Amino acid sequence: MTDAAAPPSLRGSLGVIGYAICLKGIVWREALRFLHQRERFVAALVRPLVWLFIFAMGFRSVLGVSIIPPYETYVLYEVYITPGLVAMIQLFNGMQTSLALVYDRETGNMRTLLVSPFPRWFLLTSKLVAGVAVSLLQVAAFLAVASFWEIEPPTAWGYLTILPALVLTGLMLGALGMVLSSVIKQLENFAGVMNFVIFPMFFASSALYPLWRVREGSPVLAMICELNPFTSAVELIRFAFYQQIDWTSLAVVAGSTAAFLAAAILAYDPARGMLVRREG
Repeated sequence: MTDAAAPPSLRGSLGVIGYAICLKGIVWREALRFLHQRERFVAALVRPLVWLFIFAMGFRSVLGVSIIPPYETYVLYEVYITPGLVAMIQLFNGMQTSLALVYDRETGNMRTLLVSPFPRWFLLTSKLVAGVAVSLLQVAAFLAVASFWEIEPPTAWGYLTILPALVLTGLMLGALGMVLSSVIKQLENFAGVMNFVIFPMFFASSALYPLWRVREGSPVLAMICELNPFTSAVELIRFAFYQQIDWTSLAVVAGSTAAFLAAAILAYDPARGMLVRREG
């Protein structure tokens, strides 16, 4: 039974409590999966720390960063790339969440979830929220380690103002992962797709270098970086870390989130989505 085939009386009788229980169950399942996969947490923490303490330290004297918003003075290179590394954590977590969707589809767990009387859009959104909750734990651990090297916001309020930006960027990247999971036939093909998505998005952005430096070397590449939604995600986090709002980045990230989520819901629609077309 799909959500469209479920009796209207059954769907209407679920109520707010039923939806809350469903959301809690999906989030709790994702949290338990994350806790049982300790290597996933270690990998999520080690990856950005390697960039921060090896790559950044090695290039700090070569890649100086001038005074650009939201910075009011010259900053060290490791300070500049920290928001980009935070976004990288969420990017990899979004891809890991979509990998779990592919695995659940192959093992049959996804079918068990989607045949429930709850609307399909709510189930996918709940799965997305669960992935964002896991990414927030990973980001918190990374920022805690980075604070020991005095890489932190100007005031403690920065840790609070960054939360809405993290939630929104996590939703965008998780929704993108859902779209990718809908077109991947087998689990073995996922690694190749990740390489064609993660690395171009990460390197063709402002995560590692300011856009004005990119523009000096290649105006075409700078244009690509500006059109990359991951760049807007990085800048949204960067400004939020300093208790500021980049309205352009906010609009791009919010619009991309809505577009990716709508595409994911459509792709998982049994009547119109990519799944049924591929099987046909």
